Amino acid sequence: MLVSMKNICKDYALGKNSSVPVLRNVSLSVEEGDFLAIMGPSGSGKTTLMNLIGCLDTPTSGEYTLDGENVTKLSENRLSEIRNRNIGFVFQHFYLLPRLTAIENVCLPMVYAGVPKKERLERAKEALRTVGLEDRMNFRPSQLSGGQSQRVAIARAISMKPKLVLADEPTGALDSASGAQVMELFRKLNEAGTTVLVITHEQAVADCMNKTYHILDGQIRETEGNP
Repeated sequence: MLVSMKNICKDYALGKNSSVPVLRNVSLSVEEGDFLAIMGPSGSGKTTLMNLIGCLDTPTSGEYTLDGENVTKLSENRLSEIRNRNIGFVFQHFYLLPRLTAIENVCLPMVYAGVPKKERLERAKEALRTVGLEDRMNFRPSQLSGGQSQRVAIARAISMKPKLVLADEPTGALDSASGAQVMELFRKLNEAGTTVLVITHEQAVADCMNKTYHILDGQIRETEGNP
């Protein structure tokens, strides 16, 4: 089991003496090799859940085990190490640094991980070839289309060869054709062995996945297999 969450709750403080519950007793299991979506409307708690799965935040209560390690109460330094080495992130708005080329953006996680320059350049080139952008390695984000920018972001996410790729509304800023290309790329990554979890409110995106979890009012409501 890659991800195991048991009775996860997350509250956010509202003033000094009150709090707002966002997630309530969420239990979730993700096996290695899964290709799944967490689907819900705005305000359902899906992004908060992604932040917890990605070790960007910690739960108020409950237990979270990632790849066999209980990460519920780890230090921020240790959580940072886990994020860098085990999880690749893809966001709706790409978050590419505008002054860096595509290959320099892809190299960033490896710089933080201390990967030697020669190796990180080789791995960045491999990642860009994987997403079909070997001819755009030296282009800056302003020279790329939205779909190309998202593929650079995916290349960056896989450059550390993570077990889990988390994608938060990855097609939200793309036209339908570019969105379809990105989802097909995720499928190919999954077929190569990477676990892919997509956060979305779009039924068309969820339909691309093998399994869908629905979240509403901070609770997992149902699970279904997709055709």
